[in-house]
Amino acid sequence: MIFTNVLKASLVTFLGVLALAGNGAQAKEWKTVKVALEGSYAPWNLTLPSGKLSGFEPELLDNLCKRVNLQCDTVAQDFDGLISGLQAGKFDVVMDALAITPDRQKVIAFSKPYAATPAAFATADGHGLANTTGKTAFLKLTGDPKSDGPVIAPLRDQLRGKSIGIQSGTVYTKFITDNFKDVTTVRLYKTSAERDLDLLNGRIDMAFDDVTYFAGIADNKETAKIQTTGPKIGGAIWGPGEGLGFRKQDTDLKAKFDAAITEALADGTVERLSEKWFKTDVQP
Repeated sequence: MIFTNVLKASLVTFLGVLALAGNGAQAKEWKTVKVALEGSYAPWNLTLPSGKLSGFEPELLDNLCKRVNLQCDTVAQDFDGLISGLQAGKFDVVMDALAITPDRQKVIAFSKPYAATPAAFATADGHGLANTTGKTAFLKLTGDPKSDGPVIAPLRDQLRGKSIGIQSGTVYTKFITDNFKDVTTVRLYKTSAERDLDLLNGRIDMAFDDVTYFAGIADNKETAKIQTTGPKIGGAIWGPGEGLGFRKQDTDLKAKFDAAITEALADGTVERLSEKWFKTDVQP
């Protein structure tokens, strides 16, 4: 009996050591993280001739990484491969004006939002969209078809028979297809730049994107003709805003960046950078 008890005690101790060792093996000491951005969604992020990534998000990322004492290496990645690449372990964080939505939250974790912006339609010169949706030029949508339907109805009437270009895989893709596919021709593009080229060449009538994106290309000689038209569209339909994306198991890394974003919002860093790149405050 005594011998059996000794064996039991030894076994418990041995299993405890294994458990501790297992926990230690699973815990990751973050020193360097790889962050993926599209690199072609100005002014959120863009690629300079030198190959370096610049824009609102790369500058904000640099600030956040200093706050959490991490070396952040950036890599350009097509938008439609961001979430799958994150899950596959190609990189540790994604940052690309990624709207926090319920569907995306099913597969990845998000930081607290660092920005929240509305969207709008845009056309080339001479093809306007009248604001017949009410006195205000801002439509606040909830994401509930029953309550949003009457608000969107006047836009559906104006857009009937037209063609709309949208970058595939974005939060705006679902909005356009759900609400306008039956009355318009919806064309999907891999990048916003490809869509803009078709808009300028008259291959499509309308584009739909974030208002900050259109503001960012307004000063470019090649895209200056592209102008927003009609009301700005925002509200709960886009979720709480844009945030960093993480693998669900990397809770410690998410916590670090959550704290850094809180500080950057509180001390005016986000406001300063948004005014620099967007000429407006995009704080959530």
